Amino acid sequence: MFLRATTRIKDGKEHRYWSIVENRRVDKRRTVQKTVLYLGELNDSQHESWCHAIEAVDGKQNKQICLFPSERVIPKDVENGISVDLSKLELSKPRQWGACWLSSVLWEQLELDEFWHKRLPPSRKGTRWLNVLKTLVTYRLIDPGSEWKLHRLWFDQSAMADILGESFQIAQKDTLYRCLDKLTEHKAGLFSHLKRKWEELFCAQFDVLLYDLTSTYFESVPKGEGGLRQFGYSRDKRSDCQQVVIALVVTTEGFPLTYEVMPGNTSDRTTLKGFLKSIESQYGQARRVWVMDRGVPTEEILQEMRESASKVDYLVGTPRGKLSALEKEFLDKPWKQVRTGVRVKLVEKDSELFILAMSDDRSLKESSMRRRKLKKLWSRLRQLQSMQLSHNDLVMKIGAAKKDAGRAYSLVDVDIPKTPADPSVGTFSFALNKEKVKQARRREGSYLLRSNCIGEAPEVLWQRYIQLTEVEQAFKELKGNLSIRPVYHQLDARIEAHIFVAFMAYCLLVTLKQRCKSLASGLTPRSAIEQMAGIQMLDVHIPTTDGRMVELTRYTQPDKTQQLLLAKLKLELPTQPPPKIHSKTTFRNRFRATPCGEDLSKPH
Repeated sequence: MFLRATTRIKDGKEHRYWSIVENRRVDKRRTVQKTVLYLGELNDSQHESWCHAIEAVDGKQNKQICLFPSERVIPKDVENGISVDLSKLELSKPRQWGACWLSSVLWEQLELDEFWHKRLPPSRKGTRWLNVLKTLVTYRLIDPGSEWKLHRLWFDQSAMADILGESFQIAQKDTLYRCLDKLTEHKAGLFSHLKRKWEELFCAQFDVLLYDLTSTYFESVPKGEGGLRQFGYSRDKRSDCQQVVIALVVTTEGFPLTYEVMPGNTSDRTTLKGFLKSIESQYGQARRVWVMDRGVPTEEILQEMRESASKVDYLVGTPRGKLSALEKEFLDKPWKQVRTGVRVKLVEKDSELFILAMSDDRSLKESSMRRRKLKKLWSRLRQLQSMQLSHNDLVMKIGAAKKDAGRAYSLVDVDIPKTPADPSVGTFSFALNKEKVKQARRREGSYLLRSNCIGEAPEVLWQRYIQLTEVEQAFKELKGNLSIRPVYHQLDARIEAHIFVAFMAYCLLVTLKQRCKSLASGLTPRSAIEQMAGIQMLDVHIPTTDGRMVELTRYTQPDKTQQLLLAKLKLELPTQPPPKIHSKTTFRNRFRATPCGEDLSKPH
């Protein structure tokens, strides 16, 4: 420990404020400083008194202390020997360490300290915003929840204070919220930094981009007009809640390139044009293939992509209704097997390539769904036909049956009288439309794609399209494992910051996913985090016979499963923190300060 002074100009006069600071080693390469006591302004005598006190507690140099059980006599030739009462050994403050340490390893691999160091400098009062951000992201990765839960429960139950060499100060509510206010302006720079790191670490490719949208909702009282929070189409089936729309661009390996947060009533078809310009301005012009689902691009956008000076390639799903216009062109084209149970055929028309894909597995699934829906609809219509209903009640119940049946309703011709009649049996009739059923059977398992990548092999195009599952997986991770929903924030800036932290946690998760893919095939990143979370940290207190207290902060030894995981991921745990010794008074007052004691790194 040592005294550290900070100066501040106040009313034209320089004031010097003193604090007691200790050095804490975080890992093999880094040491951080923790303020244990704030003393304010000191005169010369007070300053000298505190210096003597620090020397008495800490010592100017680390000492090698030899520990002996109380029933054993200390040999005369042993200098600095201490007797300890092992019968009064105490274990306290168990906290989760392993997953927090794994998160810090992923953070270092992406060199995020280097990126954020200049962008999040410490405050005048010494708040290290970088460590606050690390805490927010690690919390979102391991056990996501609200900032209030982090402040009230999670921080004390984790070892983040030990890993970062910080106190509870960084987990104060206001500190967490103020950190959120400093983040979103650096979003573009962060993704450019991450792109370079992923290229270095995993040789990631960024020539095929997957684009899709989702929404997330709010569990709070709806606000008025304006802002991001709006009512709109909810992918989470929460139309009763206001929401925001999130548009995301990822690579075929799941690495995110950028995202945007838009008002909840934004139409999918209005978003693509801005993203094309955003990617080009941030990452430069390059030959990229945009892969999208149907409903995202409009015909006008696709035409602009084909006719632009730097031709933009695309591959997009197409509604089945388009297949009717192309059915004759596809008839004489041969099928080409792209993998077991999947075959494709191509038609080139108007500077575009149309790809008809047929999947046997998808055909069986759609056929089963159609039969189940049709059987349920048929049973319901027979039931309604036998009931005594007024015209209005009949129309409403058939409308409910239509909604429940979905597309299967179009396969049945239902004849309802246009004018009300007296309630009687047989007020309407229905029959199966065999032609529509035959057409539905013929198209089951098929889907139509379109692209301007003329000359590209059909198996390559098909493979690119099915990789859209990566962006769907990204949304699944964000909504499930990282709990981006529901959102409780009220201000637009805080809403965007909440989503930004969730995406930073996803970047750590996808980095771990790639490490598992290359080093531990078959292991999911969530399983790795859960296994590492089993390594706990706790404090061991051993009283000495002369009234002092020996403290050892230790993480538990990994079990065989955790050892195997560490070996496969080529990770090595850091050395255990050195032991410390405290005076009796100091130990009792540790709720006010956590002084650093003598180094007992080689006890007997």
